Amino acid sequence: MSHTLSSVQALLANRGYITDEYIAMSVFLAMQLHKPLLIEGPAGVGKTEIAKVMAEALHTNLIRLQCYEGLDANHSIYEWNYQHQLLYLKMTESTTHETDTATIEHTLFSEKFLLKRPLLQAITQEKAPVLLIDEIDRADEEFESFLLEMLSDWQISIPEIGTIKATHIPYVILTGNRTRELSEALRRRCLYLWIDYPPFDKELAIVKSKVEQIDATLARQITGFMQELRQQRLNKVPGIAETLDWAQALAEMHITHLDKSLVEATLGVILKDWQDIRQTQLSLSELFEKVGIKSKWEEK
Repeated sequence: MSHTLSSVQALLANRGYITDEYIAMSVFLAMQLHKPLLIEGPAGVGKTEIAKVMAEALHTNLIRLQCYEGLDANHSIYEWNYQHQLLYLKMTESTTHETDTATIEHTLFSEKFLLKRPLLQAITQEKAPVLLIDEIDRADEEFESFLLEMLSDWQISIPEIGTIKATHIPYVILTGNRTRELSEALRRRCLYLWIDYPPFDKELAIVKSKVEQIDATLARQITGFMQELRQQRLNKVPGIAETLDWAQALAEMHITHLDKSLVEATLGVILKDWQDIRQTQLSLSELFEKVGIKSKWEEK
């Protein structure tokens, strides 16, 4: 099924992803050219969500590989099911002759005993899946070399079996928070998208879309407060994910407007560093003044 830019925008919008032409164009080109899309930006701005929405919109599987330091081929590509291999050996011990050794070895290292990890799963699906390689910058540089063969030729080599070629080329989304610089070889194989913190109007639209029961006044106050909070010198700047968590929590409490005591009591929802919380508590009066929150909110 071919897609147009407008259809991609509609696919994202219908799944509740508030986007703009810049993001929609990047997703469209990645789908059209079947090239990996590398998405970088601060934590909590919706990078991972793009892959989830794509999979839902395309009615296909989402295969996620969460990266971490020390990630290797055994956990990302494949490994052998040693327990089943041992069980098979025990079952054949009493009935096997020496001449059957080659047959046993061939069976032991066949697909029957192969555990497919995310990268191998992604190229052996009956329908092209969305492969999410999340926080690629958290993995070691050595891990990137595992990706290059697949991203270049869409195949994976397994010594005991041979080369497995992709039945369908997956849609690949890689995300990163720039905790380290990625290799040029990896970047060249990808299209690139930078997602930053959204402006007020876009963040407000996201809040209203995701938290439908929220009071209009509260939605504007929360969005304005978060916009100003990100201008402070924080160790861990809150993203859209924290905005939505806060909005959801306050909406479920049937809150209609912010006040200082409420904000102080709920700062742990949006800030995850004690120094940031302390600094924000001391700056609440200034933040409220910048946002325009007084004793009672007056909508324009």
